[in-house]
Parts: sequence; C-alpha cells; structure tokens
Amino acid sequence: MSISTMDAISPEFELTDAELHLYSRQILLDGWDIEAQEKLKFSNVCIVGCGGIGCALAELLARAGVGKITLIDPDTIEMSNLQRQLAFTPNDLGFYKAEILAKRLAQINPNVQIVSINQALTAENAESIIEHQDLVLDGCDQFETRYLVNQSCVKLNVPLISASAIGLQGQLFMMEGDSACYACLFPPEHQADTSLRCADSGVLATTPNVMASLQAHHALLYLGLGKMPLRQKLLLWDGLSFKQRILSFEKDTDCPVCQAR
Repeated sequence: MSISTMDAISPEFELTDAELHLYSRQILLDGWDIEAQEKLKFSNVCIVGCGGIGCALAELLARAGVGKITLIDPDTIEMSNLQRQLAFTPNDLGFYKAEILAKRLAQINPNVQIVSINQALTAENAESIIEHQDLVLDGCDQFETRYLVNQSCVKLNVPLISASAIGLQGQLFMMEGDSACYACLFPPEHQADTSLRCADSGVLATTPNVMASLQAHHALLYLGLGKMPLRQKLLLWDGLSFKQRILSFEKDTDCPVCQAR
C-alpha cells in the first residue's frame, strides 16, 4: 500500500486574505457567505475512484476550497483513460491515478490537503479510511466496491453521495442518516451482472464529467449549506435526449444493510 499526504499551506481555521480572494466569486453568492466557505475549509471528504468521475469531481472540490480530500484508487493510468479522465496526459501513462491526481490538485490549490491511497477499498481497510470523513463520494465503476462503500457508510453513519456513468446515461443519489441506502435502491440479489464497467459497455467522454459536476455541486451544497436535495432520491440523466428525472424511493424493510444497523 502507498499513502502519500500533501499538507495544506494554510492550516489555520480562518480564511486567509489569499483564500478570500480565491473564493470571492463563491462568497458573493446569495446564500453563500464566509461561514459557508469556512465550512468547506474544515471539511474532510473521501473520493472512491479516480477515473472519469473522480478526476473532475476532485478538481472541482479542490478549486472550491474543500479542506481535505482523500483519493483512493489502485489503478494505473492507461491510454484508454485519456479519452475522459481530465487530470491525465500521455506523460502519466503507467503511474498511479491517485498519485497523479493528487499532484494536480496540489498545483491547482495548495491550500487543500490531499491524501492519495494507491490501494483498492476492501473490507479490511474501508472503515479506517471512511470513519473520519464528513462525506464520502463514490465514483467507482464496480458494483462490489459500491456495495462495500455503502455498507461502511451506513455502519459508520457517514453521508454518501454516489454517482455512476455508463454509455450516455448517469445516476446520482445521496444516503444520509437513517435514509434508504444503496442496497435498498439496488438490491445485490437483483443485479444480474455486478462486474459491468465502462471498459465493457463503453462511455462517451462527456458523460462521466457531467455526472461529476452534478456530484460536486451536491457535495458543495451539503458541506457548505447543509442542503440535501437528493437525499433518498435518485437522479437519472440521459445524455442522448437531455432528459433528467428525479425519483423518490423508500427504505427496504428487508434491507440487510441499513435495517441491520
């Protein structure tokens, strides 16, 4: 396992003059003030997966001023990744995604502390990584990992915003507190193929980046303002028709994950 940490230049609990200037366009927003921006600075988030969704998601959160970002991904960069994973270039081929993304984020905003973990999330390490997070953001492309992230977040009572993208379609939902969880929405026993990935079905370059932007937007609303528009709701985005739907769903009273808590 390789874990690297890039310490923030500004560890103080108040925004510096440079940070006030950097985030001035956000602070000017109606309903978003210095207090909301400081909440971002104090926040710890974990991004699971540094691929098409994770790259754009991490950069948006770093630019917005989230104080600490933990990146976890065991994969190295391949040529086919460059079509949609915005943080990487041909010079990065063969290097760990989490490490290269961490270096990019440190260059973009040195005020943010970045932790990179070049390891898969497993039953052995998930809880130790997730337990101190204010929010987990799942952008991985494997059902097995999604279920593990969900199970860990439910057990530790850590909010989760999960995004997925495949082909020309994307999904986004949030689990928080005693809300329905990912296993309520997608029971494992109903998933015919839990190994389905972009590598098997294909994905348009823009699809994961659209979903990453929506996921980042929701994360900022939650961390800065405490808003949860997609709590126990599923957003469906269709990139071919540009249609978007939001569906409400209920807790599964037989869910082995959240009902067992």
